Amino acid sequence: MDVSMYQKMRIGIVHFKAFPGIETGVGPIVETLEKICADDFFTAVEVGWMKDYRVRNTARHLLDQSHLSVAYATQPKVLSNKFNLNSFDVRERATAIDAIKSSVDEARQLGAEVVRLIAGKDPGDEKREEAKKLLVDSISQIMDYAAEDDDGLQFTLKIFDRDIDKKNLIGHVGDAVDVARTLRPSYPNFGLLTDLSHFPLLDEDPDVSIPMMADYLDAVHLGNCAFRDKSHPAYGDIQPRFGVPGGETDLPEVTSFFRALTKNGFFDKPERPVVSAEVRPVLAGEISEIIIANAKRVIRDAWALSQLPEADTEASLQTRRGSRLAQKKPQLA
Repeated sequence: MDVSMYQKMRIGIVHFKAFPGIETGVGPIVETLEKICADDFFTAVEVGWMKDYRVRNTARHLLDQSHLSVAYATQPKVLSNKFNLNSFDVRERATAIDAIKSSVDEARQLGAEVVRLIAGKDPGDEKREEAKKLLVDSISQIMDYAAEDDDGLQFTLKIFDRDIDKKNLIGHVGDAVDVARTLRPSYPNFGLLTDLSHFPLLDEDPDVSIPMMADYLDAVHLGNCAFRDKSHPAYGDIQPRFGVPGGETDLPEVTSFFRALTKNGFFDKPERPVVSAEVRPVLAGEISEIIIANAKRVIRDAWALSQLPEADTEASLQTRRGSRLAQKKPQLA
């Protein structure tokens, strides 16, 4: 029997990726958020930094009307300002902690139920274990601050790439699990977020990594990447649309990802987890609304195919893979 994807997950979109130009906390934030709020395909949205409190107030009004689940992502603020929660410089780390505490306040103003965290830069093999301890301490301070207002706010640490683009401490699955295993006993409201677009960048296989992090995995992002050609306009951790020429992720990979998540109990949680598309226009002529429609079609199709026996869908997926790989190299935007 077919199972509706809405029974198993809350389907979200990362606002500041779908509409580039608002990552620095300014720009057409309200106007673009209104488009997502009016789209009943989505039942969740991930918002980011909004510098102006008046913009936050208007955004909160939209979100209250929308009946969307809201996540607040710290990535825009952290990456724009190069904050580092595992910095070895005491002042730098203190500044980063204070900045994320202010993000907790912003998240509450926006009615968010979860705050997305990210680690800082990876310091290399020799100092990685020490950096992980600093990260744990920073997150502990942030979560202690949040606990002063006991409203059930959740936290997830997003897993990034280590070697290609962002080069973050977290990082490979073993290090992510180490951090989660250390924090979870004291902070049951802490978990991990993994991103399909980062598995190729990490040279990891979801079928291997997801079982390792399953006990701590609270949310996922669905995205794409390109890394085999450095001249590609979406090279690195850019999150182009699904099926972009030269990219790594399309319908077959999202289908397989849903199957791996299903096998490891991700969709059996007491509260439906948030699964968000993280895609953006990159190539010349691409526009946000069509990239969002692309993501919706892929999510809908991938879920439907993931519910069937693998043998019933493999032939069509293999055909799709071959078609994608045969496409020409994209033109620079």
